[in-house]
Amino acid sequence: MTSIEELLTRGELTVRGRIAGASNAVLLCTVRLDGATAECVYKPVKGERPLWDFPDGNLARREVAAYLVSQATGWGLIPPTVLRDGPYGEGMVQHWIEGIEGAEEQSPDGTLLALVEGEEAGEGWKPVAFAEVGEGRTALLVHADDARLRRLAVLDAVINNGDRKGGHLLPAPGGRLYGIDHGVTFHAEDKLRTLLWGWAGEPLTEEAVDVLGSLAGQLAEGAPLATRLAELITAAELDAVRERVAGLLRTRTHPSPSGQWPSIPWPPV
Repeated sequence: MTSIEELLTRGELTVRGRIAGASNAVLLCTVRLDGATAECVYKPVKGERPLWDFPDGNLARREVAAYLVSQATGWGLIPPTVLRDGPYGEGMVQHWIEGIEGAEEQSPDGTLLALVEGEEAGEGWKPVAFAEVGEGRTALLVHADDARLRRLAVLDAVINNGDRKGGHLLPAPGGRLYGIDHGVTFHAEDKLRTLLWGWAGEPLTEEAVDVLGSLAGQLAEGAPLATRLAELITAAELDAVRERVAGLLRTRTHPSPSGQWPSIPWPPV
């Protein structure tokens, strides 16, 4: 049986259309190999818009690196993602996950993120920040106190995700939760911007500590994960990943905003 990674890597890509609204070129494709078929997203390097703080032409490689780290945690928080040649040159190809419309059954009122009146998040929710909602009014931005989101917050801290927006959370059938769009990751400087600050300063779960301990070993020089990551990100960025994991293990707490960089991405959704 053809694995999804093999299908994405070796299959014939057929472009079906472009996904509107993305800042970079994002193409919806079908991939076929030996009778197996799947839908996927193809982001060619040629379609990447330059960023002032990231090298040109390597956002696709960062997306693949994020997937590899996600797999190393055992949490499987990012859809299968590979780097390959396609109709418009080298790019990232990621398995298309059919999300749940409206994110039903994800939290008490059916959402992972919400705006609430008052200064208290309420049971089952974690506060993030106050937001202006017009006419001089503010509301409290909250996210669900959800174990899957908490794992994603740990992963984001490891990969230094600079763009964890609400629209990058993908609830899927079977209770799975995926994160997508990881091109702005792995910078050697602190760039963590996220809507998942609800656990900031709180102790990591025992599960997270165990996972980070295992990840530290997999990031050791010469280990297969470290060798693969060295092909995708710079040596300084790989060292920074190791340092972030070591720091999380040392403090055993979720990170807090540094104050040196905007802590919430814009736009937040």
